[in-house]
Formats: sequence, structure tokens, C-alpha cells
Amino acid sequence: MPSTCAPLLRVRGLTVSYNARSQQPVAALRQVDFDIAPGEIVGILGESGSGKSTLALSILGLLPESAQVEGSIVLDGEDLSNAADSRWTKVRGAKVAMIFQEPGLSLSPVMRAGDQIGEVIRAHRSGGRKQRKLEVEAALKDAGISDVDRIYRAYPHQLSGGELHRVAIAQALVCRPALVIADEPTRSLDVTLQAQIRNALRDINRTYGSALIFITHNPALLTGFADRVMVMYAGRIVEAGPVAQVYRRPLHPYTKGLLQLVPEPVQYSGHISGFVRRERLPAIPGSLTRFDQLSRGCAFEPRCSARTPDCQIESPEEIVPELDRRVSCFNHGN
Repeated sequence: MPSTCAPLLRVRGLTVSYNARSQQPVAALRQVDFDIAPGEIVGILGESGSGKSTLALSILGLLPESAQVEGSIVLDGEDLSNAADSRWTKVRGAKVAMIFQEPGLSLSPVMRAGDQIGEVIRAHRSGGRKQRKLEVEAALKDAGISDVDRIYRAYPHQLSGGELHRVAIAQALVCRPALVIADEPTRSLDVTLQAQIRNALRDINRTYGSALIFITHNPALLTGFADRVMVMYAGRIVEAGPVAQVYRRPLHPYTKGLLQLVPEPVQYSGHISGFVRRERLPAIPGSLTRFDQLSRGCAFEPRCSARTPDCQIESPEEIVPELDRRVSCFNHGN
């Protein structure tokens, strides 16, 4: 749950641009500000191209050299904005770790799963092989693996999709980082495995207090899981607040559009017994283009049902309409 103490992660004015050949630089992130409290679970919600993954790579110091970066990233009191690669190498895995969308691609095909997890420990702490093995086995158990010995000795190609995801979780959490970033970690899994992976992440969050940034395009995955949600569009956070409040009464038209994609639960005797089947799937009209991002007005204006002439002229500033809520929209709540 959110804490009242100093933030674990503080991001201010983060702007990231990529050079495009024969064209002006394209901003993937624009003036992003937010805090993450120790032990908090925060969901980052948005379509592909909204800037979610660029934000994750910025926090991990993994942006390409061609990226132009402005703003500050302060993790656990340390300003990493201009940190050298050697410093980032020590920070990644120890203080902040990442669970990638396709864990099979981030694991070496020629190393056993247990040895790969052990390499994270060896990079950050001293200790013998026997002690590392015990720590790896404990991390695998924490990730929800019961057949620890088999998984430890297996190569990635010998594991199922669900097992690969659990290995990736164990690898990210084996050094007990203060912050874990999960980039769509359940995207390729079925509904049952999605729930299992979410439960494993929540159990680890409760047991060890690691804060979690959970990136997704699916609003339903944050329900009953995340403390807060930050909705991203065209490289900006357009709305943020507690999940329950944002989902019950979204203020930004884009958030409303995303939440229409979530099936409505059917209640029976106080319990959810199923979901309403809609005759026609809702959709947000149009798509985000590079020209929308370069416009001087609101980037969502071409797709917005609540747009006014002002939306074409300038980009809305962020306001705080109520406690713990943030939104960037001239016509919020309409």
C-alpha cells in the first residue's frame, strides 16, 4: 500500500526524444512527473505507442545512446539522471529490476535457469556457490514454483510459458530490489496463468515490500491488484489516481474509452458470477499518429468525443480536481 514517507522513486520533467532520419526528433515521453512510494503497486495503462516501455527503460537506464533525455530520475534518494553505465550496472538487479514481456527472449538458451538467476546474485554480492543455490531455490519458491529442482536444472526451451514467466520473476526478485518493473508480463498467457502470475507478484510485494510498476494495456488486470493507476497517452500521463476511484469515475475521455473495454461483472448474492457479454465490442475511434504527437493542441483531440476548439490550440495543463486525482483535460469529467 502507499506510504506517507519519502518516495522511493521520484521522476520530474522526464522527456525522451528519438532522432528520426531526415525528420525532427520524435518525443516518446513529454514532461512526465510522478512518485512511487515504498511497497506501492502502480499500474501504467495505455495503448501501444503511448510511451509505457520507454518510461520503463528510462527508469532502468537502458535507453539507446541516440535518445535525448531531459529531466530527473531519483531512486532511493540517488539522482540517476546522469549516472555512468558502471553505476547503472550496480543499480540494476540490486535496487531496480525488470520483468520483460517475453522472458524466453531475455534468458540465455545455453544456460540452465538456476544458473542464470544465480548470476544476478554473483553480480551484486559475494558468497559461495552453495549459498547462491540456496538463494535461487528460495526465489523460485517465492515465484510460485513447486518443482524447484527440475526448473533449476532446465534450459529455457524445456520450460512452458508459465514456467518461463516464473523464472523471470525469480530472476528479477532474487536480490530483493526495492522496485520491480513488470512490462506486460502476462500478455502472452491465458487467463488462468495471468491470475497466477499476478498473485505471485502480489504475494512477493506483501512479503518483501518491493514496490511494483505493472505496465499493461488491459485495464482489467489492475482491478483488485494495483493501488494506483497512471494512464498514458502520446508520451504523457493524462490521468492518475487510486484504481477504484479512476475506474468508478474516470475524468479523461481516453480513460473512459479504455475502461469501456472491460467486461461488466455480474453480481449474484454479493459475488461476481460472470461478465456481461456485449453484442458489439467498443472501440476508441482512430489511432495515435506521429502528427498528433507533434501538434500544439491536445494529442487526443482527433479521437475525442468531448473536444472543443480550445483543444486544437493548446495542450491542457495538469490539474488536481480532487484529492489524489490528476488529469490533463480541458473538459475533464464530461
